[in-house]
Amino acid sequence: METIETIKTRKSVRKFGDKDISQTDIAALKEALLYSPTSRNRDTWNFYFVHTPALLQKLAHCKEDGSALINGAKLAVVICGDENICDVWIEDASISSIILQLAAHSLRLGSCWVQVRGRNHNNDTTAEKYVQELLNIPANHRVLSIVALGYSAETQFPRENKKLRFDKITDIR
Repeated sequence: METIETIKTRKSVRKFGDKDISQTDIAALKEALLYSPTSRNRDTWNFYFVHTPALLQKLAHCKEDGSALINGAKLAVVICGDENICDVWIEDASISSIILQLAAHSLRLGSCWVQVRGRNHNNDTTAEKYVQELLNIPANHRVLSIVALGYSAETQFPRENKKLRFDKITDIR
């Protein structure tokens, strides 16, 4: 699949099928993440691959809403940035999150970004703290997102070109 077609056809998937992700595809996802660019090439990111169904089920409760879909995924990747390495860890982790989604789509896998940073688990705990404690992630590995992955159990259609918001683009010459 060529790059522009991958971008055009990628959609968030919230329902996953039962088919396992091959070890070859998991290795390709890991490699794609390690190609993610970072500010000043400092590699501020860290990635936690969660395969265990019991942990996926617990991650599905990481925030008050919008994370239940993780329970149906075959894999979840927790995307972190090390705030001690660089002050733009959020940007670096964001880039790697979308790189992972595009790589997954090119492998015919579905994915969905679950925002963690700035969200609450409950009234007493942030979603980030919940995930860090659940997976024993060091405090300096700040959790930006979780990308849920698996084979799609729903039909996805690309966005129609006529619905693109070209009014959001200004050409300055």
